[in-house]
Amino acid sequence: MKRNSIRWALALLLAQGLTAVEAAEQRFSSPDGKISVTVSDAGGRPTYQVSREGEVYLESSPLGLTMNIGDLTQGLSIKDCAVKSVTDDYTVATIKQRQVHYEATEAVVQWEKDGRQVMDVIFRVSNRDVAFCYQLYPRRQTLVAVVQGEASGFALPEGTTTFLCPQSKPMGGFARTSPSYETSYSLDEATGKNGWGEGYTFPCLFKLPGNGAKTAGRWVLISETGTDGGYVGCRLLNDEGCRYRIGFPQEGEMNGAGSTSASVPLPSRTPWRTITLGTLKDVVETTVAWDLVAPKYAASRDYTYGKGSWSWIIKMDPSCNYDEQCRYIDFSAAMGYRSVLVDALWDVQIGYEKMEQLARYGREKGVGLFLWYNSNGSWNDAPQSPKGKMDRSQARRQEMAWMQRNGILGIKVDFFGGDKQPMMQLYEDILADANDFGLQVIFHGCTLPRGWERMYPNYVASEAVLASENLHFGQGACDAEARNACTHPFIRNTVGSMDFGGSALNKRYSADNQRGTVRKTSDVFALAVAVLFQSSVQHFALAPNNLDDAPAWAIDFMRRVPTLWDEVRFIDGYPGKYIIMARRSGDQWFVAGVNAEATPVKTTLSLPMFASGTSLNVYSDDAKLQGSVKAVKQNKKQQLAITIPENGGVVITQ
Repeated sequence: MKRNSIRWALALLLAQGLTAVEAAEQRFSSPDGKISVTVSDAGGRPTYQVSREGEVYLESSPLGLTMNIGDLTQGLSIKDCAVKSVTDDYTVATIKQRQVHYEATEAVVQWEKDGRQVMDVIFRVSNRDVAFCYQLYPRRQTLVAVVQGEASGFALPEGTTTFLCPQSKPMGGFARTSPSYETSYSLDEATGKNGWGEGYTFPCLFKLPGNGAKTAGRWVLISETGTDGGYVGCRLLNDEGCRYRIGFPQEGEMNGAGSTSASVPLPSRTPWRTITLGTLKDVVETTVAWDLVAPKYAASRDYTYGKGSWSWIIKMDPSCNYDEQCRYIDFSAAMGYRSVLVDALWDVQIGYEKMEQLARYGREKGVGLFLWYNSNGSWNDAPQSPKGKMDRSQARRQEMAWMQRNGILGIKVDFFGGDKQPMMQLYEDILADANDFGLQVIFHGCTLPRGWERMYPNYVASEAVLASENLHFGQGACDAEARNACTHPFIRNTVGSMDFGGSALNKRYSADNQRGTVRKTSDVFALAVAVLFQSSVQHFALAPNNLDDAPAWAIDFMRRVPTLWDEVRFIDGYPGKYIIMARRSGDQWFVAGVNAEATPVKTTLSLPMFASGTSLNVYSDDAKLQGSVKAVKQNKKQQLAITIPENGGVVITQ
């Protein structure tokens, strides 16, 4: 008993000594000194905190991950921290800002456990973004591992409200194709929820509580970038209250095939967790999704971009026949467009031999083709064909060689099976093979792009949003069109190119423009979203009849609106209510806005991008959504008063 008492006493003294040891902290800041990050090992658990100008944006939040070879969430201590400045200048034609100058502070925080270095947490802090990833190391002879999950968390202040897109449960929806990032956002809701029970798809927007004028309008956008076939696509889960964390894929994705974990070599680096903080201007204009990644291969050709037409959105499956696609080629030629997207079932309703003939007809008219494919495999019941062409390398490359011989511009691949590692590998394999054959790639029924415009030079865009097809399928989507259009520029489209397929000028979504769902938005609204929604290739929901039944000024604008942008500027707005922003293509600016609120937006815009005396074309709506275009001369104050009615829009350009 005496010996045991001594042992307990020694243990108590040792424990008291350990708790008396002060926790190590490392603090580093953005280049302008406004954003600061504090990393701590208190209690053996790695955490970080983020502040801007002295105001906390993220409270103490967990770091670390669990692997099959060890738990890197506890029992850790900071070994060292190396801090340096990094800069990068890069050009990507297919994102919101062609040329980017990136400056950040990089801090590599080294962590040890049981006296051995086990991981680094690499932080990058720019003047509007914080990002971090994990560098993992071998363990003696162990050169591979399984990452089972991440503790990576985000503790937001009390009183935060959310703007989130619920993650769908797997193997649900049309032909059991979910999750596919195609659900409606919940706007300005309280924290503490978990969507439909499965968390939320990235990106995730939060409005922080204000404390007077200094902290009014504080926002945080959380997402990830750099995900490829070496990891899984992640989501955001709510733990409780204002605490969120990274979630791995759901077990039922891919029809239950594949692990929810990530198998990695050692050493290995995980994708980046990104946090954009500040004002809505910071959120809309951030380039963090591309700042942190690098090209994975060189472009096999000089890829070009531009506008196109698309019969399916108005006329559905029956329109994918030879004669109708010839009509759309003629329509694209008349509009000066680059392409036609030929959608599902073309292999049955047109056939390969006639498709070769259609491609030749298109080339004669100066119009190329994008062809739709089912991603196929065993992960859902989607019946549309062509099937069995994209899920295996041999068939895929044979199909792509046929497309190359016939001058096909690119492919639209649909109906993917989730975010597990094998599915992320399929995305990467399709892109790499397509590049070998000079093909551009659009994904639908798919995951969020994560820096892919810079990583894969032939990648164009992804759907990953409740897109235009829903306007055809249900009146509810038409009724909510303006609300959604006022949401995407703040959330989904700010982190990646979005293939929405919108800007309809038909009054109804039907072949004869007389039946079907009714468009509630104005023609000027249609012009505005052509600017607001960013993608380097835009297949608009226009139809050949619009040459005769749409206003001439609308058709003229849709002929000349660019799809490549050099600069973006946020002007005003609020997610789900209204949005006004400007994009520059070359030396020409386009200012566009739409409104979803019953109360008209009445404001005076400061437009320094237009010199005094410049003649402007102002497209606007009256109270009955009757649009018109007027010539207005920019005044000396470089200001312009505008009114945007509900479901209406405004566009201002030179």
